[in-house]
Amino acid sequence: MKIGIVGLGLIGGTYAKALKRYPYTIVGMDIDESVIHYALQNNIIDIGTTNPSDVLGDLDVVFLCLYPKAAVSFIQKHITSFKRDAIISDVVGVKRFLIDRLDVYQNDDVEFVFAHPIAGREKVGIKYSDEAIFHDANFVITPTKHNTLEALNLIETLAKQMGFKNVSRIADYEHDDIIAYTSQLTHAIAISLVNSDTDKYDTGLFIGDSYKDLTRIAMINESLWSELFLNNKDFLLRRIDAFEKQLDLLKDALANKDQAKLEELMRQSTKKRGDIK
Repeated sequence: MKIGIVGLGLIGGTYAKALKRYPYTIVGMDIDESVIHYALQNNIIDIGTTNPSDVLGDLDVVFLCLYPKAAVSFIQKHITSFKRDAIISDVVGVKRFLIDRLDVYQNDDVEFVFAHPIAGREKVGIKYSDEAIFHDANFVITPTKHNTLEALNLIETLAKQMGFKNVSRIADYEHDDIIAYTSQLTHAIAISLVNSDTDKYDTGLFIGDSYKDLTRIAMINESLWSELFLNNKDFLLRRIDAFEKQLDLLKDALANKDQAKLEELMRQSTKKRGDIK
């Protein structure tokens, strides 16, 4: 089987490394010639090109490891170049945006299996790609009415081969709702926490694991995450509202010197977090 990966960044590079261990031919595509050269020199891919039209017609599976708008643009430009019955998947962190914009292409002799590998790190670029970021991580597939069971199962199999522990299938709107909480809200909180620093002190001399754990994701790829936030703003705004209400409960208890209420809120969070496996 020939597998194409469009966009050899952190995630695309890691896809390539993880799948290269199996008897697949890995074809990498990127607009940066130096990235292709690096991937070939380091045996991350078997074939590389900056011109997707040269190879798309020979690929059985194509992973679009691109930002949301770039993924849509790629399909719009290259839809006629894909092999008949090819399976096209993605890594985009918002699903309704992508599915809505690509619905017009669902009958073009290819099948889209929309997916989201919930993994990453604060570094960007193929040089930081690492199979370890997929180990024990979660992977989500959002089926549509156009999907065949065979295609869904194939993407699930490839996800497990790449090291993902849990592969779930949920509706696109459900994905965007829960991801607004588990991923986008957490990034919003980290951004706001870091930006609230008054810079009065040398903060680095006073931080421990709690600050490090909470703020690691504040070192963020602003081009990607601003797209993700805006393309899921309805769900994200609801999650921010819910968070603000909980913060207000804590703030009010503190202002009122209500230790019992503070302890209740802390017990509640301890139990809820403990119930998450």
